[in-house]
Amino acid sequence: MTVEQFSTRVVIVGGGPVGMGLAIDLGQRGVRCHVIERYPTPQRVPKGQNLTQRTGEHFLAWGVREAIAEARFIPPEVSTGGLTTYGTLLSDYHYGWLSREKVRAFYYTDNDRLPQYQTEAVLRKRVAELESVTCHYGYRVTSVSAQQGRAQVMAITDDGQTIEISGDYAVGCDGSRSVVREAAQISQIRDDHDKKMVLLVFRSTQLVELLKRYPDKSYFNVLNPELGGYWQFFGKVDLGEQFFFHAPVPADTTEDNYDFHSMLKAIVGADIDVAFDYIGFWDLRIATARTYRAGCLMIAGDAAHSHPPYGGFGINTGFEDARNLGWKLEAVLGGLAPETLLDTYSLERQPVFKSTADDFIGKMIEDDKNFVSEFDPARDLSAFESAWALRSEGGDKEVFNFEPNYEGSPIVLGGAGGPCSARGAHSYDARPGHHLAPAEWTSGTSMGEALGHGFCLIALDASEAERTIIRTWLADAGYSAKVVHDFLRGNPSPMGASLYFGATRSFCRLGGRSIT
Repeated sequence: MTVEQFSTRVVIVGGGPVGMGLAIDLGQRGVRCHVIERYPTPQRVPKGQNLTQRTGEHFLAWGVREAIAEARFIPPEVSTGGLTTYGTLLSDYHYGWLSREKVRAFYYTDNDRLPQYQTEAVLRKRVAELESVTCHYGYRVTSVSAQQGRAQVMAITDDGQTIEISGDYAVGCDGSRSVVREAAQISQIRDDHDKKMVLLVFRSTQLVELLKRYPDKSYFNVLNPELGGYWQFFGKVDLGEQFFFHAPVPADTTEDNYDFHSMLKAIVGADIDVAFDYIGFWDLRIATARTYRAGCLMIAGDAAHSHPPYGGFGINTGFEDARNLGWKLEAVLGGLAPETLLDTYSLERQPVFKSTADDFIGKMIEDDKNFVSEFDPARDLSAFESAWALRSEGGDKEVFNFEPNYEGSPIVLGGAGGPCSARGAHSYDARPGHHLAPAEWTSGTSMGEALGHGFCLIALDASEAERTIIRTWLADAGYSAKVVHDFLRGNPSPMGASLYFGATRSFCRLGGRSIT
């Protein structure tokens, strides 16, 4: 058997959206990498559909923002927000939920909604444009190891073609059953909910008609009291007849022994026509890797964290992993930073997802469980309606409270010293470790237009002497940075001089600090 051998800087195991995002991030920086992906083409299963404004900013930096907009099935005038209903889909009790449009003003781009396979197709096309990225489609990884400080990855096709790739680092973007995570012996913190879940993809003309009563909604959470608070979840794949559906089912359920048509009719609350395109199963659990790095082996996306599709956090969190890791790998491989910089990838990203799991996903499940246990319209209608009204008022609180930040990171200068967390508050203030909200300069240029994907020194009210000191400090450290000197309209000195790292994080505030 002939084995084709390659040597590169980074081996990316898994070419789904996160792996492709990391490949683009590295490729644009000139970092040589090889991607190994099992499937020759994206798998047409509609998951990972809700894309946040923050993800849109990553797409902007990766040069795919316009292509993503063109690939979406649901027009931008249709809200990407959801609807929570009680009992059945057509219940009189419902409220809007997770309307990310409400925080649009704090970001440079809109949020989107399109199936993951559409996103993957756009990212694959972008990767093909990058000379420093080589993709191996149709290969299944058979082994991953660390030998003498380098990563070694073996992979094979169905017809026996074998490759061996050696890299300075390997990053597992290979899903919840990650081969890389197992090879790195990274254990997980798991919260199993002991639920078997079904994923149905189906077509229904009658459901299209019934949902015209909710013209500005594209997905729906049915809160069924019989399930103890777990959702039954519908979503539009497009504005045509195709839908997807998640729900708990008995543990012994198979494709052949369960009446899914009757199940859908009961949950909708009306008789509907159903033609199934796909039936699959998965286990409901929340899992977080204890660390995202073990030497030259690292993990990202579902390999590092997995959870049920509550709130559309999964794919977006994975893209954040890729953006966080990309510039750090470039800095270390380019000799601009010590290898210990890579430790901050896990120090920043792991607690952010742990907070996402505990403060948002797990809390949603627990809150719904408590609600259906305490309030029942058949038992006390008045108490139920009062409690439901309170839930309606807070239906979008997760949108405003979900603001991942790195305040506790050891590499954020001037941070508040708190933990890295997913919980925060959207703000226009420049806060070390937080996302940078849009602002318009006196030149008429927006901050988002000027940042790019490299290092950017924003020097607003800093003097020329101060700017010279900072530029010299950066040059001595081996960094090049774009320097922007301007003023914000209506607020001439909100930040002083601030160094913005590669559109992946907010400020390390430099004003008031001596630089030596």
